[in-house]
Amino acid sequence: MKNLMSHSNPKASVRALLTEIIDYAGLFPPAQLSMPEAVANYAAYKNNRYKWILGRFVVPVERLEEFAASAKNFFSAGGDVWRLSVLGSGDIYQTVHQIQDFNHEYATQTACDALEVKAETSYQIKEISNALPQGLQTYFEIPIGESLAELISSLAIFGQRAKIRTGGTSEAAFPPVEQIAKFMRVCLAANVPFKATAGLHHPLRSVKPLTYEPDAPEGTMNGFLNVFLAAAFLRQGYQPRLIHDLLKDKRADNFLFDDNGVLWRQEHFINSLQIENARIRAAVSFGSCSFSEPVEDLQEIGLL
Repeated sequence: MKNLMSHSNPKASVRALLTEIIDYAGLFPPAQLSMPEAVANYAAYKNNRYKWILGRFVVPVERLEEFAASAKNFFSAGGDVWRLSVLGSGDIYQTVHQIQDFNHEYATQTACDALEVKAETSYQIKEISNALPQGLQTYFEIPIGESLAELISSLAIFGQRAKIRTGGTSEAAFPPVEQIAKFMRVCLAANVPFKATAGLHHPLRSVKPLTYEPDAPEGTMNGFLNVFLAAAFLRQGYQPRLIHDLLKDKRADNFLFDDNGVLWRQEHFINSLQIENARIRAAVSFGSCSFSEPVEDLQEIGLL
């Protein structure tokens, strides 16, 4: 934890890229912490120097009451409302009912203001969308296959958002950069914002252990700087070949951040306002079971 407390003054482009980018998913693999541990971590992160990087707490809908029991001692009177991103169950009506009851009971302390669900067909997207209350920001995890364009089109029609799984605890769980780029390109074309989940523990693409076990296998992991900057460059019309190269770039010295923006490979520039707009309208956040690991890595490469 001590590394999270170092003092720095991040560049404007760094703040534009990283503000509220990490949704903390400490309950999930590979960390898979207990509820009390994950809640205590989130409370600590909300009070450290890099709290501006922290987004929502990710929790399954069936564990909402367990969350409340663990978190109640951390809520402060008149303090920030803890925002939650809730993973829905297979029954969307029950999920919505549980969220509404929870929000009513804990209105001054915490709020489920984002929902994450799975859908494999346009029909499922329609049925789930029709069951959602107005204003609940909902991300649909969809397959990246032949029906991707149809599914993203359905999300656009119903004003919903997309979610991509960018890794896991096995090498097979990490999609190739071509799939990530295609997903982002289709989302951008349809004006569908998206979030990512899993496998983005590190800023840059790298070979790392895939779990926290001592003998964990290693694999190539995607980097969150790569993914979110690629989305920002895609919004500016960059060609697929360059986006693929950016997603695969492992060298920190290829990315120059200053207050004006980011210069990649000394020739491709995107300004801080364009990055900020990409974060608001396109690449919203990513879920990570660790907050300290990404922050420490960002410190290591000199961005924090």
